[in-house]
Amino acid sequence: MTELQAVLWDMDGTLVDTEPYWIAAEYRLVESFGGTWNDEHAESLVGNPLLVSAAYLREHGRVDLPPEEIVDRLLDEVIQATTERIVWRPGVLRCLAELKAAAIPCAMVTMSYLNLATAVADQLPPGTFQSLVTGDQLSRGKPDPEAYLTAARRLGVDPTRCVAIEDSPAGLGSAEAAGCVVIGVPNQVRLEPAPGRILLPTLENVGVADLRGYVSERVAL
Repeated sequence: MTELQAVLWDMDGTLVDTEPYWIAAEYRLVESFGGTWNDEHAESLVGNPLLVSAAYLREHGRVDLPPEEIVDRLLDEVIQATTERIVWRPGVLRCLAELKAAAIPCAMVTMSYLNLATAVADQLPPGTFQSLVTGDQLSRGKPDPEAYLTAARRLGVDPTRCVAIEDSPAGLGSAEAAGCVVIGVPNQVRLEPAPGRILLPTLENVGVADLRGYVSERVAL
């Protein structure tokens, strides 16, 4: 079957512009421990599993807390900021609405934890996402393929007939390793071209017909 079976969405920086919230929270946390932080450090954490980011903050930001507590503190700040003001990435809401109307299932695939993913999903119409795959549910984070393979399994679909949408190198690597058709939409960090990788400036002009076409093109190769 060449038909698009599902669309798998990264969250931070892809669905919603939460990366500035994460970066601001990192700066505040590091500074509270007398450390120094910069945008290069912050950008190196984009797309990482949260415990990996927490270990980096301990090492480079002098944050003297257990990794789990670092994650909890960052999440609390980002959830609060997202609840107060959520910024959807261009084209996302229209694309999600088209997919829902076409009865094409969607999953959120994020290294953020379930409490933040739920806070984002709750601001969308019911039934927008059929599954939330989050970092606290996985044993291996991006760029390992586990996250995207888990999403495909939960939806009962073939990952090679899924489109995955990402904004980070780690996320792209995860989706590609799972066999998905991958769209990269840059946000905070640069995405490099690679064979089979689709890079778009935004999703503003992307609809269901385009996503179906990307899957059909892959199958035809």
